[in-house]
Amino acid sequence: MSLDRSNLTQLLREGSAGDQTSFDQAIQLVYDELRRLARRHLQSQARGHTLQPTDLVHAAYLRLVSRSRPDWRDRAHFFAVAATMMRQILVDHARAKCASKRLGARARVEFNDALNYSDEKASELLAIDDGLIDLAAEDERKARTIELRYFGGLRSEEIAEVMSTSVATVGRDIRVAEAWLRRYLQGSR
Repeated sequence: MSLDRSNLTQLLREGSAGDQTSFDQAIQLVYDELRRLARRHLQSQARGHTLQPTDLVHAAYLRLVSRSRPDWRDRAHFFAVAATMMRQILVDHARAKCASKRLGARARVEFNDALNYSDEKASELLAIDDGLIDLAAEDERKARTIELRYFGGLRSEEIAEVMSTSVATVGRDIRVAEAWLRRYLQGSR
């Protein structure tokens, strides 16, 4: 079965209405995409690392299915929810890794298509998460846009759809939020 946007949207809506079969079919459609996102997040992991893409996808899946009557409007909204879940899982994993360590100086972060996670970069992810929390206190939309872009892997058009805004606004929000986070991570705020 190919990942057809309209078919997936219909299955998600039916699943939101309580049709478990439709929800299961939707999950089958998006599973490979979720694995791709997880691999992107974990691609910089060294051999023998403790978090595998499959673990990340399964943990996200368990959180997705444990929600009571989720209201997914479409494919982009589903991936937005999945992005939030993956971010939470990665942050929880990073906190566990850093529990006995002090966070060192904040490192320079490169914004590519996804923020790569590795056990060695756990403190960096926690700093990014702290930055996103602080940014959300100032501007929720910009923080959510960054989350959708880098944790959800959504394109600007998809983010605009989820956020009910224009693609141009998404582009501006990404540029401003990235600059804000860089300043935050450099400690010059």
